[in-house]
Amino acid sequence: MTLDNIISPDKVQAVKQAVDSHSRFVIVCHMTPDGDALGSSLCLWHMLTAMGKSAFVVTPDMPSHNLMFLPGSDKIVVASCHTARAASLLSKTDVIFCLDFNDFMRVDRMKPMLESSQAKKIMIDHHLNPIADVDLLISRPEEPSTCSLLYTLAHSAGWTDSWLDKDGATCCYTGMMTDTGNFSYNSNHPHLYTIIAQLVTKGVDKDAIYNRVMNTNTLQRLRIMGYAEYAKMDILQQHRCALITLSRKELDEFSYTKGDTESLVNVPLSIPGVVYSIYLREDEPDFVKVSMRSRGEFSVKDICEAHFGGGGHHNAAGGEIHASLQEATSQVLAILPQYDHLLPQQPE
Repeated sequence: MTLDNIISPDKVQAVKQAVDSHSRFVIVCHMTPDGDALGSSLCLWHMLTAMGKSAFVVTPDMPSHNLMFLPGSDKIVVASCHTARAASLLSKTDVIFCLDFNDFMRVDRMKPMLESSQAKKIMIDHHLNPIADVDLLISRPEEPSTCSLLYTLAHSAGWTDSWLDKDGATCCYTGMMTDTGNFSYNSNHPHLYTIIAQLVTKGVDKDAIYNRVMNTNTLQRLRIMGYAEYAKMDILQQHRCALITLSRKELDEFSYTKGDTESLVNVPLSIPGVVYSIYLREDEPDFVKVSMRSRGEFSVKDICEAHFGGGGHHNAAGGEIHASLQEATSQVLAILPQYDHLLPQQPE
């Protein structure tokens, strides 16, 4: 089985040269790391350590608890908990790999540490319009995940046969699966399934990963998801949109932990006629996290970039609002009419 040559040979050689000629590496991903961010970071970490390199994964904050089964997750350095350690690693390393983000703003409070480091910076990402100042950029928005892009790079570099074991392959597959909704969207290219086949030959148990990530729930997750869908979801028919809001008080009542409302924003898209969905989560007073999903040609990325200081993908994006939940909800409702003309025509 062969993979498409989607990365230029000169960039593959530049990455190989950086790895071969250096010994200390730090791998960084975006804040609130999802399956693709954590999966790609740990996959690369497994390969580098197998090569005998000194490598660390540094995340801006704690990953979701449902991803902590990934091999190597217990070795992650969480910058929000170990700030001095993270700063020291970034300042003393030879090479920093920036995975699954296109702007240094996405690493939150780690941004000054990353920008001030004199290390060579290599960015591997699949988001649109990268603006980070790095030494080497491998950007391909057409790819459904950073994990699939990383695998293609590693394969082209000749690493997957020698340095990718079952643990690294498990991390890679998890990121590919989560960033495509278990291959239910943005996943029609044959290239993707060639990668999956090669990962399965490494011993990846795709069924077990699905059950662990997609089909395993805590009691509080089931309860908060049910509450949100029953009591906090409004269907705004005139905008063909769904809006879900959860306050800090409500989150606390259900003993919310990070990851408990993962995929909640996707639920309303299963309702016929709903084109896009918005989820507002009040993480702390005067700070609301915005998550948006859509289907078809309607872009939520444009909305998040224009109004919420965020971005993402065409059908999956996010941002933030520095206001109370009530004020944030009012802001969202006020901008919706601006996008009604972009909604697809309903069948007669």
